[in-house]
Amino acid sequence: MKIYNTLTRKKEEFKPLDDNTVRMYVCGPTVYNYIHIGNARSAVAFDTIRRYLEFKGYNVIYVSNYTDVDDKMIKRANEMGISVAEVAKKFIAEYERDADLLNLKRPTYIPRATEVIPEIIDMIQRIEKAGYAYVTEDGVYFDVRKKKDYGKLSKIDRESLKAGARVEKDEKKKNPEDFALWKFKKPGEPYWDSPWGQGRPGWHAECSVMSYKYLGPVFDIHGGGQDLIFPHHENEIAQSEIAYGVDQHVRFWLHNGFVTMDKVKMSKSLGNIVRARQVLTEFDPEAVRLFLSSTHYRQPIDFTEEQIRQWETNLDRIYETIKVIDERIEDLLNSETQSENESDKILITELEKMKKEFVEAMDDDFNSPKAFAVLFPMTKTVRKHAPKANSTWVLRTVKYELMRHFEVFGLGFRRITTSRKVSETDKTTELIEKILELREQARKNKDYKNADAIRDMLRELGIVVSDTPEGPKWDFA
Repeated sequence: MKIYNTLTRKKEEFKPLDDNTVRMYVCGPTVYNYIHIGNARSAVAFDTIRRYLEFKGYNVIYVSNYTDVDDKMIKRANEMGISVAEVAKKFIAEYERDADLLNLKRPTYIPRATEVIPEIIDMIQRIEKAGYAYVTEDGVYFDVRKKKDYGKLSKIDRESLKAGARVEKDEKKKNPEDFALWKFKKPGEPYWDSPWGQGRPGWHAECSVMSYKYLGPVFDIHGGGQDLIFPHHENEIAQSEIAYGVDQHVRFWLHNGFVTMDKVKMSKSLGNIVRARQVLTEFDPEAVRLFLSSTHYRQPIDFTEEQIRQWETNLDRIYETIKVIDERIEDLLNSETQSENESDKILITELEKMKKEFVEAMDDDFNSPKAFAVLFPMTKTVRKHAPKANSTWVLRTVKYELMRHFEVFGLGFRRITTSRKVSETDKTTELIEKILELREQARKNKDYKNADAIRDMLRELGIVVSDTPEGPKWDFA
């Protein structure tokens, strides 16, 4: 498997540090508002990468955070007339609704910045002890000029940096590019005690600490949008390597491309931001998910309603393919003979070809367009030959593999049909409701592994669970 590494600007062979375990950190949302479709694209991209690594058999420790205190959070709290903590609570819940609609797997760990304040203070003390931090009347800053390889990720020329050019303008700093590790409190802002005075952590410090806490000083993959390369990820590198005494704390840096409208990047200044909730309400969320995966994760993707409608059509074809298989299996269950025929042989041959070419595509830096170009011809082959097939074993195998491969792209098969149905009785309904209560309790306890296992078990029994903004809904397939 080869992955493009932003640090080296080339594709490199990927092997995890620890045998079969991949340690992965992805910058999560700053929870001050509803996410827009560009945020959703990033979340989908890295969820797909995680799913493919798991598809390959890796154990993935996936960490993604909530930034629940920073300048944006404080501004939003003041606008809404509530506390920063209340803003965070509201928009974490809203994000998780969107995440469920997009069928994003919950991270292994979901830390919040406010939960790691002692660890952030410890990191800053380490940096100070190493001689890379200094104190001004505004806060504690990292002295960038002392880090000789600063800029190695973004390839930015440090000498060309000027105050106001994507760095904080502050006359009290030694250098324009120096960044805040700790900001002293201002009236009306949340604060914590520290050796330097009451205040709050700098944005960059939060992610360094949260990744270190759950993944250690060196880990395999760090992901985020291309807009985070500088200054956020560049500053993460600087402070993490000094604080934890390593030469390279992330082995592979991955960055997803932007969502554009009419080939122009979405931005608040241009007023072309589209909220994910709006899109997920107007269109089938599964089609939205496939649309966001249809372009290579490093490339920009142009948002149009026509594109998503086309993916709704593509989604219908996938479901039609599964329906054709199920109907033929149902027919064959009443047949006395099920010897393989020519159609069965074609299906098995084409399935093996699909599996091989799918892995080749995804092993090449997670090339989703090539992978889709393998999967959809297979669905066409299935619709042609499944009605004439004569082996339930072949048909079940084809169905299982098709679903398994599409699930890499987060397709949850929410309207799947299956021949394994439970009877629709009052006692059954009561039992399902009890099981879903256990799942909801697991989700509240952040035990997402068991929550997902319960959902998968119900699906095997012919019960489809859909997470909606109103809560979980279920129906018989």
